Amino acid sequence: MLKQLREQVLEANLEVVRRGLVLYTFGNVSGISREDNLVAIKPSGVPYERMKADDIVITDLDGKIIWGELRPSSDLDTHLHLYKAFSEIGGVVHTHSEHATAWAQACRPIPPLGTTHADYFYGPVPVTRELTPDEIKNNYVRATGIAITEAFGNRHPMEVPAALVAGHGPFAWGRTPDDAVHNAVVLEVVARMAMHTFSLRPDALGVSQALLDRHYFRKHGASATYGQAEN
Repeated sequence: MLKQLREQVLEANLEVVRRGLVLYTFGNVSGISREDNLVAIKPSGVPYERMKADDIVITDLDGKIIWGELRPSSDLDTHLHLYKAFSEIGGVVHTHSEHATAWAQACRPIPPLGTTHADYFYGPVPVTRELTPDEIKNNYVRATGIAITEAFGNRHPMEVPAALVAGHGPFAWGRTPDDAVHNAVVLEVVARMAMHTFSLRPDALGVSQALLDRHYFRKHGASATYGQAEN
């Protein structure tokens, strides 16, 4: 079932390991078939070095297992909420990457301090509110997804394809599972750069709106000029 999607999700999960974003079995990547309304996601607690495409679990958007013998990631309900709320996305990744997680633990958004940030994130990477005791006790994983979408308000999710969950860690997304991992890797780099920037200059203000616009829109949107035109 959905063999190509399962293989894409497996490769995306292995890529987060290669890029140094996860330790042991931390983290997870999923992908969605919008045509089938089915999600493929990493199984819970399975070591990456042993994982195969046949281990990837497929569920519907209500979390019912449709294919696979293993339990899906414990973060499944967060992924499902994001897929329901953000119809443009095709992949979601959650890691505990060191620097992005530090910002999440500090409950601070990552401001656009330079053009590396502006190339990928059109403004601050938001941080969620802290979950209430009732949310943590009764519906923790889904509440995490709700907190992420609340942090975005009316903003387009692809303008800033990531968020920091307060006290927890980063989630990122993209058009595909591979694109989501790409954004997660850049998020970690941007988080590290921001920490170094503030260590050198605590009062750093960040890029101007003009520079943010220049760098973001050269890569995104109908008028993008970066790279080569597609045939």
